[in-house]
Order: sequence, then structure tokens, then C-alpha cells
Amino acid sequence: MTTSLRHPLLAAPIAIAALLLAAPLSSAAKPRVAHAGHRPAIVHTGLAGARSLGKRNRCTARISRLRARPLPTRRRRRIVRRLRGTCQATPSSAPHAPLYWGATIGEQLTGEQAPWDMGAVSKFEGLAGKGLSLVNFFAPFANCSSSPCSFYKFPTEPMESIRERGAIPVYSWSSQSIPSSLEEPDFQLGDVIGGAFDSYIREFAEDAKEWGHPFFLRFDWEMNGNWFPWSEGVNGNQPGEFVAAWRHVHDIFAEVGATNATWVWCPNVDPEEKMLSLASQYPGDEYVDWTGLDGYNWGPSKGGWASFNSLYSATYTAIAGSIAPSKPMLIGEMGSTERGGSKAEWISEALSSILASYPQIRGMLWFDTFDDGMDWPIETSAASTSAFASAVQNPDFVEGAYGNLPGGPIAPPV
Repeated sequence: MTTSLRHPLLAAPIAIAALLLAAPLSSAAKPRVAHAGHRPAIVHTGLAGARSLGKRNRCTARISRLRARPLPTRRRRRIVRRLRGTCQATPSSAPHAPLYWGATIGEQLTGEQAPWDMGAVSKFEGLAGKGLSLVNFFAPFANCSSSPCSFYKFPTEPMESIRERGAIPVYSWSSQSIPSSLEEPDFQLGDVIGGAFDSYIREFAEDAKEWGHPFFLRFDWEMNGNWFPWSEGVNGNQPGEFVAAWRHVHDIFAEVGATNATWVWCPNVDPEEKMLSLASQYPGDEYVDWTGLDGYNWGPSKGGWASFNSLYSATYTAIAGSIAPSKPMLIGEMGSTERGGSKAEWISEALSSILASYPQIRGMLWFDTFDDGMDWPIETSAASTSAFASAVQNPDFVEGAYGNLPGGPIAPPV
């Protein structure tokens, strides 16, 4: 879980100013276009993985049938929790397929964030003892600190800096403005659906196509929570609007031929199933190339120490077992505090668990920046740095050699 003020402010204020485009908002909705469709990337889990996935599908079906029964709410939740324990991700005898790995890298290493300073990537790789294959960074639609709003252009230069290093860019793009607020009446999902931003989105997509190289587009992440202004139930957003907005933006990219964007649908982990229904937020297989998950061990500041498995297993099972079983998964954000337990042990357990029990996860991003008063970076202790470096030495965490990937949806590494 994250706060509404976090990621849109991660874009470096000085460097990103050069990327601003003062563009008027389009008041007229453009016609919807037929979706061209992306060829889905299929994960081959092998026989053992298929057996495990079959078990999860059966468990998920049992839970769905139970929820439909007319039982008292507290009793139903109690039974679901017990049943869910039998549906947890379980170790597979088949080896894990390779996965991309990398980070969101903050300014604590060089005084500037990556990719605005690629020296920060070098510093992080030095700590990890290995070259990464993913670099994530963030931007909203617009900066409205002055009037009129200025809209962020496609970041060609930072994208190219990442690609030239052999890594794949991950661009976390949000349909909001900064300064960030949970209530942004000019940036509601209905505005996206109605075409208010079509001219901006179209130009952004055309610039992405012109750049031409593959990148992950993680659009409006953590939509199942209530801390970002693009979630249903806040900011005047209505049920059903998230999917409609996602499809509308995707359709514009498809119309202009920007097929080098690989669309990542990335909810937040929801181990207690208190957030919006994942199924209600899923845009559909034709509109999603990869799924994702974000989740943090906040320690005593939020609910107490939580292992990776206790955070991720249930939501992973729901997505990989029934919502999008054919899609590879990217962990978009993960991290742990040092407070309340051993961060080094948490890191070791998390990364080994991914390889042992989560065959659908084919990419992972560590949130290596101080934020929300939390100590997420791997370098907060020598033990944590060592644990991370030791874990990623496993050859399944692939190094960057992806500067010349072909266009189209990004396939998992082989």
C-alpha cells in the first residue's frame, strides 16, 4: 500500500521540466477506435507448474462458490481464510524460468534519481554486484502547479539512456496531475473516458512509436486501493470507469500503432481481500500484456512484520489462477523496512520464494528509494545489501542485454 502523494513526485523536478509540453486540453471526445489487439505473452510453467496451477484454479473456484452462499459475513470470511491456506503458492519441482530484475532508484546514491542520472544505476549495480535488466521511473499526465497545466511528453532521452545500457525501461504513468491530491476534479476517470486528454495521449503515443523500442507501460497502478485519484470510489470515480479508461488509452496507442508499449496491469497485494475486487478492475486479456503486483513489508508502522509470502501469496494465486492465468507477472514495487525484524532475512526469503513458488513472476523491481519516511533501499544496512546481492547472483535473475529487443509486447526472458 502506498500514499496518494508518493510516486508522481519521484520525477526529478529540474530534469523533468525539460520534458514539459504546454498543450491545451482537448474538450471534444475523439471516436473510439477498434482495438488492434496484442498477442498475449504465454508463460510455460511445465508439468509441475501446470499441476500446481490446476490446484489453485480448483481452490479459487471453491472460494468463489463459498462467497456466493448466503452466510453471515464474519463466518464466510473465517471459512475463506481457512480455505485460502490450502491455495497458497506452493514450491514446484520444476526450475523457475529466468526473470528480469531491477529497481526504482532514488537520489540517495548520487544526489539524483535514475534515469536522470544513470550514475545512480551504476551505484546500485555495484551494491548488487550484478547488472540489472529493468529500470523504473514515474510521471503523471501533467504538472498543474501553475496555470495552464503543462503536460509531460514522452521521455525519449531517459528511455534511450536505459536502452543503451542494455536494460528495459519501465514507465509508471498516471492519469493525474501534480501537485498530487486524492481529489483532482479535472483528472477523473470520466475525463479520460470522455476524451478530455485524447490529443495529449495521442501525441504521447505517436512519440512512443517514433522512438520505436520496447518498454513496459505500467499505467495507473494500485487501482484496487483507495490512495490514488484514479481509483474507483475516490475523486468522483464510478464503478466500471477504471476498465473503461484503461481501454480508452490503450485504444489510442493501438490506433497510432504504438505497439512497442507492453501494458502492465499492476494492482496492490490484498492478503485480507479488503480492497476493490480484482476481477472488476481487470481490463481483459486483449488489453493487458503482463500483470503485476506491488507490496511492502511496512513492519510495525502498518500492522506488524509481514513475510513476502503472507503479503503476496493470496493475490498472486487469484491473478495467476483465475483472473489472468496466461499472463506473465511483474512485481512493480517491493520493499521492506529494517524496523521490527531482520530486513536481510526478509530479502533472502522473498527472492528465494519467488524462484521456488511463483512461476508466473517473470520480472521484479525493488523500490530503492527513501519515501513515506520508510527505509526501503537495500543499502540501509550491510546485511541487507549483502542479502540482496547474494540472492540476485542466481542466474535466473538475468543481466541487461536487451538494448536491441524487437518491437511488440515484451516476452519473458529465456
